[in-house]
Amino acid sequence: MVDELVPDEKLGPRHPYLVALALIIFLESAVLVAALGYLIFELGSGEPQSYPSAIALTVLTAIAAIWVALIGINVLRRQPWIRGAAVVWQVLQISVAIGSFQGVFSRPDIGWLLLIPAIAVLALLFTKPVLLQTARSEGM
Repeated sequence: MVDELVPDEKLGPRHPYLVALALIIFLESAVLVAALGYLIFELGSGEPQSYPSAIALTVLTAIAAIWVALIGINVLRRQPWIRGAAVVWQVLQISVAIGSFQGVFSRPDIGWLLLIPAIAVLALLFTKPVLLQTARSEGM
């Protein structure tokens, strides 16, 4: 929270890994916004088997899109809490990706589109430059 008040000049330049991490997370958020648009369109144009389920899925997708965008914003602000939030989101994304590779209705293309950025984010999160730039400040 103290970091929000510290101008970037005092923190130094953002490492390219941190910027890459933010870009991937923003891309994930944009995909969620696109999925939200699709769900809203389908809710208005089609007749779902269950309106409460369709509305709940749409609301959860909206919440996820906002949450992932907030993670991306706070990556650029170098907030320490983003590491845990990003790990949770990537693990969820990996579990959906694994499910996309299996079963009667398997979609390996979607599985790879979910798995590759999730692995990239997890790899970037634990690089030394990202860990240093998102570490808690002394006195917190």
